[in-house]
Amino acid sequence: MHNDLMFDWNDMKHFLAVAKFKSTIAAGKHLKVSQTTVHRRLNDLEKRLGQKIVVRSPEGYRLTEYGHALLPYAERIGAACADLERHIREKTNDHSGVIRVTCPEPIVQLLKKSQFLSNFQLAYPKLIVQFISNDRYIDMQNGEADIALRSGDTDEELVGRKIGESVWSIFASKDYVKLHGAPRNFEDLNNHKLVVFDFLKVPHRSVEWFKEVAPNATIVSTHTSVLGLIEGIKSGMGLGTIPKILGDRETDLVCIIEKVPALVRPWRILTHPDLRHVPRIAAFFDFVVASKADLKTVFA
Repeated sequence: MHNDLMFDWNDMKHFLAVAKFKSTIAAGKHLKVSQTTVHRRLNDLEKRLGQKIVVRSPEGYRLTEYGHALLPYAERIGAACADLERHIREKTNDHSGVIRVTCPEPIVQLLKKSQFLSNFQLAYPKLIVQFISNDRYIDMQNGEADIALRSGDTDEELVGRKIGESVWSIFASKDYVKLHGAPRNFEDLNNHKLVVFDFLKVPHRSVEWFKEVAPNATIVSTHTSVLGLIEGIKSGMGLGTIPKILGDRETDLVCIIEKVPALVRPWRILTHPDLRHVPRIAAFFDFVVASKADLKTVFA
């Protein structure tokens, strides 16, 4: 039977994106559609429901009372659809297709410079590795990536293996050391200028550590990516903490303090439990674990 109150899942998908990003432009980019399409889908859904679900405000789009009530149901539908898509992907029984790997951009560069990717392609010529480079964690519960290469805390829902150790050191440019000298210990950081890694809404653990050990230090620059952080330190504005394996490759930088114990974290390869034994995912996962010794130039 036809029911005028029935909705199109595609409309609900656009509602979820606007609820998450508070912007029709950002929602459109996330869904790979135009802002006009997002507006049209929202209008279609509101017409079918006979209720306003979002309103525009100076801070962006916010949910109406009805929208807030609708949101948990829409989220459950979204999760079910993601599970269905994951289940369908699992049924691909041969080693072919795309493996979406999320990891920080510097790791992608190091992997490309190593022999790992060429060795993997030789072993599995029908598999394509697609990198999603991001210094922030991508939520893997919604199916945006198949595998994550991460250091630090992890989602309890994911399964993984340790593949290395992330060591952060304090580096400064040669010019900075000439002008300001080098700190002798962590406490001496109070007398220096800092370049820090900061996600703004969710401060990186290194920022919290600096605040604890050197509350009187002056932060002169913040960066939302590791590569930006390295360039900031190279500019001579101040010193900062970066992964040692990256800092050691920069000839313009000097390692001041070899290891910050509080910032050491394990590197892990992670995936969703439902994907762990999918042939193409298992192939990449197991190949990384088997190549740990050869990947010390990447995950160390």
